Amino acid sequence: MSDLHAPGLQAPGVHAPGLGAPGVRTPDPLSPGARALCDAMTAGFPGPGDVHALRAAAASGSGRAGPAMASVSDTDAGGVPVRIYDPGPGPADRPLIVYLHGGGWVMCGLDSHDATCRSLALAAGAVVVSADYRLAPEHPWPAAPDDVLTVLLKSREWARALGCDPGRVVVAGDSSGGNLAAVTALRAPELVAGQLLFYPPLDARMESASVERYAQGYFHTAAHMAWYWEQYGGDPEHPHVSPLRAPDLSGLPPALIVLADCDVLRDEGIGYARRLAAAGVDCTLQLHPGVFHGFLGLPLPAGAAALRAAGAWVAGVGRAGRPDANRRPPAME
Repeated sequence: MSDLHAPGLQAPGVHAPGLGAPGVRTPDPLSPGARALCDAMTAGFPGPGDVHALRAAAASGSGRAGPAMASVSDTDAGGVPVRIYDPGPGPADRPLIVYLHGGGWVMCGLDSHDATCRSLALAAGAVVVSADYRLAPEHPWPAAPDDVLTVLLKSREWARALGCDPGRVVVAGDSSGGNLAAVTALRAPELVAGQLLFYPPLDARMESASVERYAQGYFHTAAHMAWYWEQYGGDPEHPHVSPLRAPDLSGLPPALIVLADCDVLRDEGIGYARRLAAAGVDCTLQLHPGVFHGFLGLPLPAGAAALRAAGAWVAGVGRAGRPDANRRPPAME
């Protein structure tokens, strides 16, 4: 039987400040700390339209330090640059995480998500392979998902040498990287033991209620998301662009979907979790109130809590007693 957990799930009645009845100001759904960060980040972030300005802004915020690792190395996975994080000695059957950074498919990279990858590796006791996939608009769809599949295949080849179990490979990502992780699980479910999706965009049509509710005032705007989709390209109806539109989700690996309550993408994530559960996929949904898109990498209690919970979930993927424990992909040639 499928398992859908949604701690903290709220009814879709939360409104942005000032959007209540005339003369009535509704409370800010963001926590005070999150609101201060949101406003500061918004003030320094360009609007959609200038990819170079957006990349410069993303690069300027890449200085946060993460925990120390036993080793960190940059290498090449079938032509795709990757960074490998090893948190330290562990059992020979450790999980391996292929991590896919966010940034609207147009910005960010290995450095921007270095601290997140370090924290996740430590929390999960797993080796993390972070992929520097090609970016749009220079390389539109399907360049990024093809790069990710290449990295997944190479990571499975490396797993034993890295002290990991090739049958415990998890695809993970935040924002657009979460989309790529979901797409990779759809393309190669037999090669993936779990999918870890942090606030992913899952439907290029952007028709959910949260798109309108949190369209502006919460850092990640609906206008930005629409522009990112335009740069990325691909058919909005194609399931490898919009996983929420896949006709059949049965047989996919277990999923943990982590969402921010005040996010244009919230309802897409909830809808995907419900569809996975209805298809018989073991799915856990964690909805964090009072925070906005991108909270994973911010100095907020919810970010640290989400990383700890994600690490615990990854550590259990493929273990005896879990629904995926007997999933073993065929041997690589």
